[in-house]
Amino acid sequence: MMSCIFCNRKELDIKLESNLAFAIFDKYPVNEGHMLIITKRHFSNFFNITPEEMAEVQNLIIKAKEKLDSLHNPDGYNIGINVCEDAGQTIMHLHIHLIPRYKGDIDNPRGGIRNLMPNLVEY
Repeated sequence: MMSCIFCNRKELDIKLESNLAFAIFDKYPVNEGHMLIITKRHFSNFFNITPEEMAEVQNLIIKAKEKLDSLHNPDGYNIGINVCEDAGQTIMHLHIHLIPRYKGDIDNPRGGIRNLMPNLVEY
């Protein structure tokens, strides 16, 4: 699907890649270093991922974490997936958010991502 921004990989600045997935920095990061791990196959629902895709996505999450550790030295991470529009998915191509967290990025990190950015960017 060439109308999908994740399928048109020529337009993306890919930082990590495997046979079935790749990673980029988020265009609208919620924190410094926010990355997306994206499947090459176009499908939207995480629950339709194949075991092979899952293994490669997991491996890229680990590699992306290592890259972010060396670039930004975060104190923690949030990993998130929005599944379907009613759960906040805005790009209907599977992607996983890897969000670095930093001591003091919010006053009280309890609750994880829910408290990170109270006024996230409207897409």
